Amino acid sequence: MTDALTRLSQEGVAIWLDDLSRRRISSGALGELLDARSVVGVTTNPAIFQKAISAGDGYERQVHELATRRVTVEEALRMITTADVRDACDVLRPVYEETGGLDGRVSIEVDPRLAHDTEATIAEAKQLAWLVERPNVLIKIPATRAGLPAITATIAQGISVNVTLIFSLERYREVMDAYLTGLEQAAAKGLDLGRIHSVASFFVSRVDTEIDKRLDSLGTGQAKALRGKAAVANARLAYQAFEEVTGSDRWQALSAQGANAQRPLWASTGVKDPAYPDTLYVTELVAPGTVNTMPEATLEAVADHGEVTGDTVKGTYEESRRVLDDLEALGISYEEVVNLLEEEGVEKFESAWNDLLGSTRAELERLAPKEG
Repeated sequence: MTDALTRLSQEGVAIWLDDLSRRRISSGALGELLDARSVVGVTTNPAIFQKAISAGDGYERQVHELATRRVTVEEALRMITTADVRDACDVLRPVYEETGGLDGRVSIEVDPRLAHDTEATIAEAKQLAWLVERPNVLIKIPATRAGLPAITATIAQGISVNVTLIFSLERYREVMDAYLTGLEQAAAKGLDLGRIHSVASFFVSRVDTEIDKRLDSLGTGQAKALRGKAAVANARLAYQAFEEVTGSDRWQALSAQGANAQRPLWASTGVKDPAYPDTLYVTELVAPGTVNTMPEATLEAVADHGEVTGDTVKGTYEESRRVLDDLEALGISYEEVVNLLEEEGVEKFESAWNDLLGSTRAELERLAPKEG
C-alpha cells in the first residue's frame, strides 16, 4: 500500500474501486487490490458491465449455456451480472467480516429504465438481493423523485442500499430522510438495524463539467476564476448536511438502536478536464466516515502522486457556500444545473443499459449452438 492510500484510509476514507469484470475476479487482480491499494469495496454500473461483456473475456462458457437454454436477453444479463457481483462479494467477504459489515461491499444497480417507477424499483431491488444472495451486496437505487420512497421501502425490508445519482444538496437531504424513515420502519418490524447499511453516492466531476461549460461561455475573469471549484464546494456542503443529520436527535435515537450511519460516497471522481490535477476529487474531499469510489486510473494516480494532508472538508463550509453564491451572482442557476444533471444522469444510465442489452444479445447470438 502506498503512503497516500495509507493516509487516506487513516483519515477515515474508505477506498472503493469503480470497476468490475469476470477477468479481474478470476485472475486474482481484484484480491490483489485489497492489499496493494487498500481497496475495501466495489461499485458497478451498466457501462462497466457493457465494457466487460463486450470484451467477452471470461464470459463465453456462461453465455453459451444461456444461449443453449434460449433465455431472454434480460434474463441472460441478470444471470451474468449477478454472478460477477456474487463472486466479487465472496472476494471481499473477509473485509466485510473484519469491518463488521461496514466495508467489503459490492454494488449492483436496478434496471435504470425503472428510475421513475417506485413499485417496479422496489420489486427489482428485492429480486437482485435474492439473486446475489450475499450479505455484503448493496442494491443501487437512483435518487429520483420516484426513487425516494423505493429507498425507504427497500431499507425497511432490511436490504442494504447504495443510493446513486445524487447531485443536489436538497435531494441529498431527502435521501437521508428516506434512509432514516426506512430504518424507523425496519425497527417497527423488529429488524436488526445493525445489519442494514447504506451509502449515498454524491456525484462530483459532472458538476464541474456542466458549470465550467457555462463559465467558459461567459468568458469573464470572474467566471474563469470559478472554474473547477463548484464540484468540490457542492460535495463539501453535502458533508456539512451529513454532519447536521447525524447530529440530530432523530438520528441519535436510531443510533441507540444499533443503526449505521449512511455514509456519503464521492462518485464520478475521475477528472474529466486535463487542466485539473487527476487526484482533485480525492485529495480535496478527505473527511472521516466517507467513501471514495475511483476508476482504476484515478486509484493509480493517487497511489503514484496523491498528496493526502488530512481533512480537507471540515472548516470549508463558508468558503464553499460563497462559491455557489458567486455562481448565482453570475447568472448560473444551481437548481437548474443539478436538475439537468439528474435528468441527464438517468438518460445516460438508460443508454448504457440499452448498450449492455445490445452487447449481451450479440454475445448470445455469437455463442449460440449452430443448428444442423
